[in-house]
Amino acid sequence: MINKLRLLTANAAATADELGLTERLVNTMVGLLGGFPAELVVFIVSLFPILECRGGMIAASLLGVDYWLALIISIIGNLLPIPFIFLFIEKIFNLMKKTKLLGKLVNKIESKAMSKSDKITKYKRWGLLIFVGIPLPGTGAWTGALIAVLLKLNLKDSVISIFFGVLMAAGIMSFVSYGLPWVVSLFA
Repeated sequence: MINKLRLLTANAAATADELGLTERLVNTMVGLLGGFPAELVVFIVSLFPILECRGGMIAASLLGVDYWLALIISIIGNLLPIPFIFLFIEKIFNLMKKTKLLGKLVNKIESKAMSKSDKITKYKRWGLLIFVGIPLPGTGAWTGALIAVLLKLNLKDSVISIFFGVLMAAGIMSFVSYGLPWVVSLFA
């Protein structure tokens, strides 16, 4: 029991450190895009791997974007790159593998993604949905789509799982970024 508690504490600390990294990346992006409208900044942040909708919701909260608008923009921004990953990532990776430097990078990306694929392999669409939906470091729609392509999972099931996973992540990040008042406003 004590070992489980230590593991949970260590995981919580690692997640808090990574959330700090996400917040720092979001702050950097917001600073770089400071001249743009807040909604466009949220959209751009949501497009980026690593940040995705979790970063978009944090940016929206920092910039004072209305919750519902932030939610829609973050979800669209997070989902927009996914069809391109499904359509082109294998071709792009194959081209990159033909060069020494980029080939090493692709192998590193693929092995990193595949190291996270055990639950997805076991549970297929549900594993993919949970992988994308729980906003932890190294998870999300980008990595989920890459793993789905590498594992040659069913395209339709993968797209549906990623879509609902992004909705789940956006819901979780809504609470983290905007707090409890937005939940209360749903029932008011």
